[in-house]
Amino acid sequence: MLATRALNRATLDRQLLLRPASLSAEEAVAHLLGLQAQNVKPPYYGLAARLDGFAPGELSGLMAEREVVRIVSMRSTIHTHTADDCLTLRPLVQPARDRELTIFRKGLQGVDLGRLAALARELVEAEPRTMKQLREALLVEWPDADPQALAIAARCKLPLVQVTPRGLWGRSGQVALTTAEHWLGRPAEPTPAPDATVLRYLAAFGPASVKDMQTWAGLTRLRDAFERLRPDLVTFRDENGVELFDLPDAPRPDADTPAPPRFLPEFDNLLLSHADRTRVVPPAHWGRAWQGNQAHCTLLVDGFLAGVWRLEADALVIEPFGRLTKEQRDEVRTEGERMLTVMHPESSYDIRFGTVLR
Repeated sequence: MLATRALNRATLDRQLLLRPASLSAEEAVAHLLGLQAQNVKPPYYGLAARLDGFAPGELSGLMAEREVVRIVSMRSTIHTHTADDCLTLRPLVQPARDRELTIFRKGLQGVDLGRLAALARELVEAEPRTMKQLREALLVEWPDADPQALAIAARCKLPLVQVTPRGLWGRSGQVALTTAEHWLGRPAEPTPAPDATVLRYLAAFGPASVKDMQTWAGLTRLRDAFERLRPDLVTFRDENGVELFDLPDAPRPDADTPAPPRFLPEFDNLLLSHADRTRVVPPAHWGRAWQGNQAHCTLLVDGFLAGVWRLEADALVIEPFGRLTKEQRDEVRTEGERMLTVMHPESSYDIRFGTVLR
């Protein structure tokens, strides 16, 4: 049986959050199977929390060189993936994108989805298109369809990446789309069996249950893949008796291993990639990192969600969910200073602790 703290430390280790990792940005993005990226900045802050010697220009350069891309993948959300993962993970989750289309079926009555995909591909490969431009062009062909549903259907049927300068550090640019194959200059892989991705998921998020991985991927029916791999895996139970799978040689640190504070961006996959999030989110804090459809930037103390933070014009403001000891406040301040040095070396910010949120 693995208690919650033991699961916490194992997951933090896989997530490169127990100690700064000596990996390149590209290696880290691959190990983590991507970084959630609804907004432009979170992947940069996510790597700053995890890597030794990271600078935002490193990830930005990879994006400019088309070594990493922004694409809708797991859970129908935008992720920053390596080029290789873009061409393999996106086909893996295609069944979920196909299911997503059922939500919009009323707006797509009379629409031939095969023809829509072919026309949309022709449009975006001729030149990158915004969603508005795509809607307007598809509406000419299907004037009675719902415009939003047409554009979403194109996004679901095709692996559409956001072209630069969108996503570059310190640059701005509207979302313009083309196909991954066109942007990367090579075809997507055939739809893979999930087995290899199961192993990679466990390396980055394990120990984990079948339901955990299904939550991360937005897929169903992954039990068969886990069963095929069972002879080569080890299994545990959590405190609720749920079976957890893991790689035999994966790190599982002692539950008392120190976990320094970490400043994570909004939508960090650490908080979103398990069906049971209590390994990171104490039950008392469930839902506190969210407000409507928006997520807050989060603070980890002793490995668990302990507050939120925001960057104002002149200050890093930290709002803990409970009282921190003096030692914890000092450690949080030190980590905040490190984060600011990495992400904003040319700027000067105060660090302020706001009202304790109860």
